[in-house]
Amino acid sequence: MAETYDLIVIGSGPGGYIAAIRAAQLGLKTAIVEREHMGGICLNWGCIPTKALLRSAEVYSHMVHAADYGLKAGDYSADVEAVVKRSRGVTQQMSNGVGFLMKKNKVDVIWGEAEITKVGEVKVSETKKPVVEPQNPKPKGVLPAGTYKAKNIIVATGARPRVLPGIEPDGEKIWTYFEAMKPSSLPKSMVVMGSGAIGIEFASFYRALGTEVTVVELLPQIMPVEDAEIAAQARKRFEKRGIRILTDTKVSKVEKTKSGVVAHVEPAKGKPEKIEAEVLISAVGVQGNIEGLGLEKLGVKTDRGCVSVDGHGRTNVDGIFAIGDVAGPPMLAHKAEHEGVVCVETIAGRKVHGLDKSKIPGCTYCEPQVASVGLTEAKAKEAGRDIKVGRFPFIGNGKAVALGEPDGLVKTIFDAKTGELLGAHMVGAEVTELIQGFVVAMNLETTEEELMHTIFPHPTLSESMKESVLDAYGRALNI
Repeated sequence: MAETYDLIVIGSGPGGYIAAIRAAQLGLKTAIVEREHMGGICLNWGCIPTKALLRSAEVYSHMVHAADYGLKAGDYSADVEAVVKRSRGVTQQMSNGVGFLMKKNKVDVIWGEAEITKVGEVKVSETKKPVVEPQNPKPKGVLPAGTYKAKNIIVATGARPRVLPGIEPDGEKIWTYFEAMKPSSLPKSMVVMGSGAIGIEFASFYRALGTEVTVVELLPQIMPVEDAEIAAQARKRFEKRGIRILTDTKVSKVEKTKSGVVAHVEPAKGKPEKIEAEVLISAVGVQGNIEGLGLEKLGVKTDRGCVSVDGHGRTNVDGIFAIGDVAGPPMLAHKAEHEGVVCVETIAGRKVHGLDKSKIPGCTYCEPQVASVGLTEAKAKEAGRDIKVGRFPFIGNGKAVALGEPDGLVKTIFDAKTGELLGAHMVGAEVTELIQGFVVAMNLETTEEELMHTIFPHPTLSESMKESVLDAYGRALNI
């Protein structure tokens, strides 16, 4: 007799495991299906290991510039093998932690590949071939392959790197983020195709360790989802660090050679160019893992490679839900987590606000960091809003100057009539930590007046946030 659950979650990434924990908290008998590694791509091959790599690069950069802080440093170098080993160790710790959380919350773990054979039924088969080698061996105490029944099923299968025809990754000279995360040696030169968060983070990491990096972006602006002013300032910093950036430029062909690759690039204006490098990283986005799940047979609607859902994770088929990357953009771990909670509370019959995508922060952990939430200045104008815009540069912030990080900018956008905070955009040191202050403000429907009367601690980088608000209304004090 097949085991019956209130909920089966397919996929143990940030959305999946958080959904399973919340379901258990609400008293639902819950199981989660995983085919290769607890914590999914985020913990094993995405958010967490990249941050560990970038931290190593940051520390190395401080060593390089020790004299700027009045310090003398002896001989130093980057040991790529040790850097990767540390990153994988951090990942292993976090992945093991997810397994612990499943046990703590009494969530059954079923190991294998899932297919929804009919509404209310999941068939789990032995994993045929992992996408990448598992971070850890199969955890102890997992349930075997078989058929399991559930009143509700959540698809949380995540996404994988998008592949362009003719530029297929080979794991040696053309990389995705999988290979970029565990190089056996440091390449002397590199082309990064795509300037979204993934591409820019790897460009930043490798450049910090000495690799000659060229970033090629198809659109006119790097980091296309960011505010144009913020992206322009970030670009100046990247180029100052020695990263070559080509925008409005297409990679038309990639040839493999004995020593690496030759990327044929075609700018919208100007002459075509051939760029030689040891490796090319393809960072042109990701696509949802919707294949092999039985969704098509069940009539579950999809759109551009992702499952179509409402703001509560519901698909068009009763009893089947989807969250996270597989449910469409923005493809961010924190969006998946929140979406999982909203979805599970909906399943449990609770009244809960649907996901508001306008209040999802975005962070890029490059050097300098970039973070944002809400409307860009251009989008606010396109929406017909009468706006007030405030700006405050880090050069006017005492903590930033003391840190040796005077190159930064906080930009805020308000509705001129109501004082509503429409968007906030930042570039500079630790802005990925600062942005949450504006996210909280937007969720609480805070006005400019309330922000102006909020006391920010001194000396902190966060004071730049208040100064940006003051500047929007002609009241900045430190510029």
